[in-house]
Amino acid sequence: MSSSSEIKNAESEKAEVSSNFLSELLSPVNLLLTVIIIVLVYKIFRSKFGKSSAVVPMPELQKIRKDMTVAELRQYDGTQPDGRVLVAVNGWIFDVTRGRRFYGPGGPYSAFGGKDATRGFATFSVTSSDKEYDDLSDLNSMQMESIKEWEAQFREKYDLVGRLLKPGEEPTNYSDEETEEAEISTNNPLDKKEQ
Repeated sequence: MSSSSEIKNAESEKAEVSSNFLSELLSPVNLLLTVIIIVLVYKIFRSKFGKSSAVVPMPELQKIRKDMTVAELRQYDGTQPDGRVLVAVNGWIFDVTRGRRFYGPGGPYSAFGGKDATRGFATFSVTSSDKEYDDLSDLNSMQMESIKEWEAQFREKYDLVGRLLKPGEEPTNYSDEETEEAEISTNNPLDKKEQ
């Protein structure tokens, strides 16, 4: 009979262990951790596989080539129907529509969209100048070097639109055959100031 009682004790211990295991598994902390893990795994899979089909590329906009005043530039802040975003750096206007998530509405640098961002880049401030035209004459040589580096980066990454016009300055009439290099070497508005 001792074997029968030993079997009952063993079965009762197994049942107790199973019961403890189940109660520990269903504890509020473990349930919460399980839910968190499931949510994280879902988000990882969704970000890797779900969004690729949901991303709709923006239609390719026709390139524009024209000089603009500060007032004309303000129209290109990304809020118009075509979503075009232009930014001026060091007297040049660039089409940054490809970087819309940065310079367009809601982006971290949206303050630069449709504006002259030169002073903001020079002073490491995410604010743009609201002046009619900012001649940048009060910036020091280190800030001017920083601006030239920003301009070089924009030239590499974005399409050049034209020059930012000073008040009373006449725009250049661009032709389709004209190359960017010819106008860059002859028309840099801030290089004239330094000579």
